[in-house]
Amino acid sequence: MTISFKETPEFSKDYKHYLKKYKTLDGDFLNLKKIILTFPCGTGKHFNVITIINEFTIIKARFFCRCLKRSSLRIIYVYDKKQNIVDFLEIYFKGDKENEERVRIKEYLKSKCDYGKQQF
Repeated sequence: MTISFKETPEFSKDYKHYLKKYKTLDGDFLNLKKIILTFPCGTGKHFNVITIINEFTIIKARFFCRCLKRSSLRIIYVYDKKQNIVDFLEIYFKGDKENEERVRIKEYLKSKCDYGKQQF
């Protein structure tokens, strides 16, 4: 069974913003998807599992864009083991903001599952 890729509307908006600035983003994003197809929860030091709630694993990936040289973008995505879906939640430049939007992750989880009082 193959993995399906989806994007939240917020991710799509963020992505379009960065695509205007970084022309290699499409190709670099395709490379990231190839890695995720092989290792859905990532591999190596550039992937960090933020939390696991039920069948959902939330991952932060350091995403290298060739236009940025040594700097990198961050991508937050959710891997749904049960349905074999990767849903991209957020992309941001590390120089613009320090951390992911936790509210965005919470809203996503509320819409997908009853995560109740579990914290991340």
